Amino acid sequence: MSHQPADDAEYMDDEYGMEDVDDEMDEEFGREMVGSDSDVDEYDYLNTKMADTSAAQARRGKDIQGIPWERLSITREKYRQTRLEQYKNYENIPQSGEGSEKECKVTQKGGMYYEFRRNSRSVKSTILHFQLRNLVWATSKHDVYLMSHFQVVHWSSLTCNKSEVLNVSGHVAPCEKHPGSLLEGFTQTQVSTLAVKDRLLVAGGFQGELICKHLDRPGVCFCTRTTYDDNAITNAVEIYSTPSGAAHFTASNNDCGVRDFDMERFQLSKHFRFPWPVNHTSLSPDGKLLVIVGDNPDGILVDAATGKTVMPLVGHLDFSFASAWHPNGLTFATGNQDKTCRIWDARNLSKSVAALKGNLGAIRSIRFTSDGRFMAMAEPADFVHVYDAKSGYEKEQEIDFFGEISGMSFSPDTESLFIGVWDRTYGSLLEFGRRQNYSYLDSII
Repeated sequence: MSHQPADDAEYMDDEYGMEDVDDEMDEEFGREMVGSDSDVDEYDYLNTKMADTSAAQARRGKDIQGIPWERLSITREKYRQTRLEQYKNYENIPQSGEGSEKECKVTQKGGMYYEFRRNSRSVKSTILHFQLRNLVWATSKHDVYLMSHFQVVHWSSLTCNKSEVLNVSGHVAPCEKHPGSLLEGFTQTQVSTLAVKDRLLVAGGFQGELICKHLDRPGVCFCTRTTYDDNAITNAVEIYSTPSGAAHFTASNNDCGVRDFDMERFQLSKHFRFPWPVNHTSLSPDGKLLVIVGDNPDGILVDAATGKTVMPLVGHLDFSFASAWHPNGLTFATGNQDKTCRIWDARNLSKSVAALKGNLGAIRSIRFTSDGRFMAMAEPADFVHVYDAKSGYEKEQEIDFFGEISGMSFSPDTESLFIGVWDRTYGSLLEFGRRQNYSYLDSII
């Protein structure tokens, strides 16, 4: 992956390409939609002066993000069309997005699996690196954790309260002693990726830092640096439980390494090396196989015990940044800068069984619901696609909004879907609820 943070204006313009489209909104709100995110005070002011949007308001016709289209000279439809025409997808291999189109499955749109519940404007979701979008994690249908500048924030959609869980703007050091832990800790960590699961939080940093915290204990329990290489970004973290119930996590790094940490004993248990920077790793539900994707068009399926290649994954045309296993352990998905998500069957890996196409850009995040019914894939901005996996990805719900996506997460019980939106004016947390055959009153969740 590129060694450039998201506040590098040149890279921002490459990925986002929104300057021309947003002039009218700039005039309306006195804002700057693309560029450095350093002016936090202005960002906070702009982001809190507009109210949240509820499900009831949305049903009455209010824009879910609160964008006052009636006061603008451009319609939502026209703005959407212009965005689709002018957004520049970041590619490492030129024209990869065009090259992948012919293979893509034509899906039936119009599915309604998750209904809009709330847009929370006080939750300011931010991004550090433009290629890394795994900064939102739900641990229940009401509880979600996300990055907001130098803070990991907890948001309760039940009480609409926000609280700070971890602040890395100053000095962070472990309050427990474990062999291999960096007791001196870190200062001003730039968090590039995040994972939260089973009361464990792991934040990965731009210099290879890993900061671990148990949500039910005060302080930080473990700090380590994966490598002192110049290009050491922690690209992704996956927390999982071993068959015996021990807590582990896997870290994917730009130094071409994948490391497995045992959080019962606080130590590095495995370290696999690959020929290229690893951007994302996913462990199969039975713990036997790892999907490895990174700065190479081909991914690899490897043996999780030895790191040896089982099969290459051939089909994508650019670098990949996302992967996820279906809970059945038979199929998995990979997301690529060629604007596609490919579905693979572990029993026959000669080619992918389906290629699903994004609208604007790279597929930067993929999640399955725990029951295996739905798969969501997020583009860099504006679109999250929710597919009916049970129907063979024939049908989808397209969630359509405006702004960069910092991450997305289904709740473990599948009832909620949270999407972090990063934008200087409309940054927020979007919440959707799984649609049932019966409906709740808005006041009851």
